[in-house]
Amino acid sequence: MILRSTAVTRANSAFLHMEDRVDFKYDGVNNESKERKGGHGIPKVSMVPLVFLIFYEVSGGPFGIEDSVKAAGPLLAIVGFLLFALIWSIPEALITAEMGTMFPENGGYVVWVSSALGSFWGFQQGWAKWLSGVIDNALYPVLFLDYVKSSIPALGGGLPRTFAVLILTVALTYMNYRGLTIVGWVAVFLGVFSLLPFFVMGLIAIPHIEPSRWFEMDLDNVNWGLYLNTLFWNLNYWDSISTLAGEVENPKRTLPRALSYALVLVVGGYLYPLITCTAALPVVRESWTDGYFSDIAKILGGFWLHSWIQAAAALSNMGNFVTEMSSDSYQLLGMAERGMLPEFFGKRSRYGTPLIGILFSAFGVVLLSWMSFQEIIAAENYLYCFGMILEFIAFIKLRMTHPSTSRPFRIPLGTVGSVLMIIPPSILIVVVMVLASFKVMAVSILAVLVGFALQPALVYMEKKRWLRFSVREDLPDLLDPSAGAAEDETTPLVV
Repeated sequence: MILRSTAVTRANSAFLHMEDRVDFKYDGVNNESKERKGGHGIPKVSMVPLVFLIFYEVSGGPFGIEDSVKAAGPLLAIVGFLLFALIWSIPEALITAEMGTMFPENGGYVVWVSSALGSFWGFQQGWAKWLSGVIDNALYPVLFLDYVKSSIPALGGGLPRTFAVLILTVALTYMNYRGLTIVGWVAVFLGVFSLLPFFVMGLIAIPHIEPSRWFEMDLDNVNWGLYLNTLFWNLNYWDSISTLAGEVENPKRTLPRALSYALVLVVGGYLYPLITCTAALPVVRESWTDGYFSDIAKILGGFWLHSWIQAAAALSNMGNFVTEMSSDSYQLLGMAERGMLPEFFGKRSRYGTPLIGILFSAFGVVLLSWMSFQEIIAAENYLYCFGMILEFIAFIKLRMTHPSTSRPFRIPLGTVGSVLMIIPPSILIVVVMVLASFKVMAVSILAVLVGFALQPALVYMEKKRWLRFSVREDLPDLLDPSAGAAEDETTPLVV
């Protein structure tokens, strides 16, 4: 990695005046010789692995959606996934496509927010999203063990469960260390293997379907907190792939298409088993908890299908883990390459992977693995909401202040249309945050306040030269948050 030293005022902002330029260039993207390999000589991620990386960043399959039926019944569960995809997933994916192609480098949303609001808020975005990602990753060993404890009861608690979490974390961390292309193709294999048994189970369920079961609803007996958190958790994190944009082959063209393909895969992967399974058997809402799909498989198809779904669940959670860790670790690398974190976060292993970022993310997972399933979902959702507020503000502000900057993918809406598009997800954010328990709210706000103190502390450390900060030499200067608006230009929409 080529680095340039930074003065305090330059290093910690790392976002310089564009002056009169409206179309800056990314060397790693616009140089054909670097199209398939990064500057570190490691092959970049192509379309198919990228689709499944996004699939695992967001979903990984219908494991964990059972609580939506428990909380609200089959009708609201099905309608909820359709409605949330429309008002949340599609806007978030569109914003990720536009901003990710505008800034195709590691760091993703941290770079977007920094360009629009300045380095302080960019750092807060990175801190909140990294914490949210690490908390999210602490969930997957828990889900894995929840699925296999029926076969291995000893993993239900105590020291065996603790050791199992540690062993899983170490093994999957090593996979991340070996390279993102490996993680990408592993995600393809795991994705196909994880979705296939649900396709088979749906076919078996069709002769048993009674449509009247879809319409069961009791509005007086809805756990709105559990319902909204389950939907929100299963349909967010579309922006996480942006932190890997610098590792993607031709991201300006590949990223928008991969997001659209993954959107169909994710939403279809939820609705198909919900629609078939809720109508194939009488709905006992209390039974619809984590792992219940494997019980349905046993009833409908027998022990072989039950075992297949349990194996798929276990492996799918491993896919979620390795892709989330990749996103989190490359985010830290991207922040270091912009001078927002100490230089050692930007060091790569011989496989081109961000070694220090991987280790920090793994340590956070182990530290948080004691939390319960519902606490993990609520805590990560709260921090994620904070980050999304900053992203929405950055998106609108950059549309207003830098309308002429190159956007290889541009949402076909003007400023007013863009504001209207983000109103429903913004309302959803407020609802999710208000419904959080006092414990989750207090811990999350405390975590945000830590970020408020950490950024100026890092500035002070650089000023005292206790830590070294550098900006990667071949990265372009980014947008000036104080720049005024310019006349807009037409930018092609990639379909």
